[in-house]
Amino acid sequence: MPISTLRHMTRSELLTIAALIVVVAAMRLLPHPMNVTPIGALGLFAGAMLPSRLAWLLPVAALFLSDMIVGFYALPALTLVYAGFWCSAVIGRVWLARKRTPGRYVGAVLASATVFFVISNLSAWLMYYPRTLEGFVQCYVSAIPFFGRSLLGDAMYTTLLFGIYGYIRRYQPQWQTA
Repeated sequence: MPISTLRHMTRSELLTIAALIVVVAAMRLLPHPMNVTPIGALGLFAGAMLPSRLAWLLPVAALFLSDMIVGFYALPALTLVYAGFWCSAVIGRVWLARKRTPGRYVGAVLASATVFFVISNLSAWLMYYPRTLEGFVQCYVSAIPFFGRSLLGDAMYTTLLFGIYGYIRRYQPQWQTA
């Protein structure tokens, strides 16, 4: 499916996408293992399915709204975490908007988790570790377990989002003609 624009989507398609986004964003508020969240996958999905001007906003807005409930944290960390999830929408736009294959999904999930890992841990290094090469290496080595959890969350939620969307799309006759 080519890049969708809001004008070319049916009402039921828009409602389905909106419902999936709201449900997945709300899942961040449920108890979950640390870093196994749906926000990276939400960015990939939004980047693939929505116009660029709106796609980047969804993971950032979902994160902001849930942070209003669970609490904000240090501004340097918050800024870089938000930037990392913003990048997931860009990756979704670049890797998944025009063509979706299993290899592209895997690549997008790996890229999203990796970019988030690199960007978000920069704040940990700046805030909690010596600003030396040794401190930098120690920070990123200590963060490796969190990378695995982010990768798991991104893979699981990306599969759910695109899988449910594809299933609904396949069995909604009115979408076939849109």
